[in-house]
Amino acid sequence: MTHDKACRPRDTHLSAAGLRARGWTARMVRQLLGEPDLLRSHPYFRTAPQTRLYRVERVEAVEASEEFRAVAAASVRRSVAARAAAQRRRREVLARIAAEPVDVPRLPPDRLSAAAVAHRRRRDEERAHGRRNRAPGPDAIESAAPRAPARWKVDYLRHQLPRHDGLLDGLLDGLRGRTARAAAEELLRRRVYAAIAEAYPDLAQECERQLREREFGPPGT
Repeated sequence: MTHDKACRPRDTHLSAAGLRARGWTARMVRQLLGEPDLLRSHPYFRTAPQTRLYRVERVEAVEASEEFRAVAAASVRRSVAARAAAQRRRREVLARIAAEPVDVPRLPPDRLSAAAVAHRRRRDEERAHGRRNRAPGPDAIESAAPRAPARWKVDYLRHQLPRHDGLLDGLLDGLRGRTARAAAEELLRRRVYAAIAEAYPDLAQECERQLREREFGPPGT
């Protein structure tokens, strides 16, 4: 097919977007309309895919047919079933995350502090690897802000729960939609911080701060 300069596609034809606005799905277009009546090249990018256009008269004729009504009704049923399945899957994922035990390691204060500092040093060295700036030395770490030790302890404890990251990855594979995935990630994140706060009440405030920062961003942003 070639582009007919004499016609006015905007008035006489419908694009895929125009068909979607009228309730058509890609499957319905393939089944009921087939090949487009006109192919229009992109006005600025010659390498872009051509726009598929369908004559309004042909579209309206199909829409008035019994076949269209039957196919449209089947499409609605499939859409409703897909939404119901997605909602069911979301409930299943959230229930699984809510039931999953979060086993926080219980360490004496001195061992937790030493492990948190070692973890912080290791993370700084990893970040500095391949960069010109060197990782901060022990003195720089020890002289950090007063709340830093609590932050390091919470970070260390969070990283002792790797299997929960694996659980989330496995569950999210079958979860559709950004909102559903975000809800699952938020629930697991809240459970992890709650478990740390329960195991170490002195870290509860830091857990709350980190959770608030992860969900709403740093103060002032």
